[in-house]
Amino acid sequence: MTVGLEVRQKTPLDLRRPHTIRPNCKSLVVAIPLQLAGGCIVWATVQTPTGTPRPVTRYGTPVLHRRCAEVTVFDDALAQLVADMFASMYAANGVGLAANQIGVDARIFVLDCPDATGARAVAHVINPVLHLPEQRVLVTDSEGCLSVPGQYAEVTRPATATVTGVDVHGQPVRIDGTGTLARCLQHEVDHLDGLVYVDRLPARLRKRLLAAAAEHPGVGVGTNQG
Repeated sequence: MTVGLEVRQKTPLDLRRPHTIRPNCKSLVVAIPLQLAGGCIVWATVQTPTGTPRPVTRYGTPVLHRRCAEVTVFDDALAQLVADMFASMYAANGVGLAANQIGVDARIFVLDCPDATGARAVAHVINPVLHLPEQRVLVTDSEGCLSVPGQYAEVTRPATATVTGVDVHGQPVRIDGTGTLARCLQHEVDHLDGLVYVDRLPARLRKRLLAAAAEHPGVGVGTNQG
């Protein structure tokens, strides 16, 4: 997912050990907070190697248009994939990335985006389940996607959302989202269900955006058409 803001962190997080966010930040949402330190929350992180950016698949690639497979094996290869996903997201200046956006048929997403208060969420979720409130307040806002480069459109979504799932160790993860974070959670789970945000738009607008995206070189993304 892309939004109209600058992602300032250009390198993947060091996920090999717990780390502290700088004192001027508000929070880092990954799983369960361990303690307060230096004015910020220290969160449990995961054993993950350094990631390598991979090309981002574009709209029309088959893996983007079908439901992704559940993850059943939790091993070093999975940890490497998560690290590569973070590296790919940052290289492409995104705020979220689903596994099928780098051509992998697996129910995983990563994100680095703020909620409605400005608190920054940096997380990965495996086998995510989206929970939306019964009484929904809908918000229409601009939305973009690394797989449809350079294009943005207004999309209406619930203002809040929660995702549950597990991390690379199979430990439970829960993220409660508001603002951009809520939108990102919904956008990424859509991807894992085979739905790209332009699929929610009227056919004429979708056709125009896809035509423009086909002419766009992308920024830090591949040109794999599938």
